[in-house]
Amino acid sequence: MQADAVVLDIDGVLVDVADSYRRAIVESIARVYGDTIEKEAIQSFKDAGGFNNDWELTYAAALFVLARREGLEMDLGTFTDRIAERRAEGDDAESADGLDAAEAVVDDALPPEARERARADWNPERLREVFQQLYLGADLYADVEGAEPELDTPGYIHDEPVLLDTETLDALADRPLGVVTGRPSDEADIAQRRAGLDVPEDRRFTMDDWEEGKPHPRALVTLAERFDAESVVFVGDTLDDVKTARNADDENTARDYFGVGVLTGGLTGEEGRRKYEEAGADAVIDSVNDLPDLLA
Repeated sequence: MQADAVVLDIDGVLVDVADSYRRAIVESIARVYGDTIEKEAIQSFKDAGGFNNDWELTYAAALFVLARREGLEMDLGTFTDRIAERRAEGDDAESADGLDAAEAVVDDALPPEARERARADWNPERLREVFQQLYLGADLYADVEGAEPELDTPGYIHDEPVLLDTETLDALADRPLGVVTGRPSDEADIAQRRAGLDVPEDRRFTMDDWEEGKPHPRALVTLAERFDAESVVFVGDTLDDVKTARNADDENTARDYFGVGVLTGGLTGEEGRRKYEEAGADAVIDSVNDLPDLLA
């Protein structure tokens, strides 16, 4: 695989978020509603697509919990399958929002009174407050959010093992390097520093920089143009990351875009490899540290 530039996702690629973001999703719902989903079930939402934003995934999972209380007769796997179907039916499937699809599934499945009760209890703003306090911890929450924390927590953000080896970063130094992530800018800064990256703002896209989110190709195409690269490899840990590269390749035919999936996020083992390949991945690697050999 020949690539003039490399673009990396952060979560599941540079740092392991199993005990940070994913833990915050599960525990935020539990703290607000006294019930939640299993951490392993988060991958079902990721595979359905449209959940590059973990806050929105939290809202959708919480809505599922509340809908089940009101008589929703489907398990979580069926629920996320329906989300994927709704997204595929949309006018713009490459950027269809997962949360919008989740709301539509609940609205279709529940009778009006049950739907109103579930929505009356649903409080995304409160979920986000709790999520950020659990994830950032009291001190960082006060700095980043500019608000007084209610929870005295150290922050799951400190439980993110770095996946990127220094040797790998050195081996990639001869190419332009960019970042495309669903993290907010402040949280992307923290992860980059911990991973030893110093990617300037004009070479990265965070949640704060583009409205569409993955798998919309705008961020990846824009970076390719800024790099003046004829070919770009994008490395991510979800099916939406691979689809981002595929969509960029369709939109910007003057360049080649390669989507590479890593098995250090929610997709693992042979099942993860199969899902990546079915989504159109050009390659699947065990970790980002195998990327230099792939590009050699």
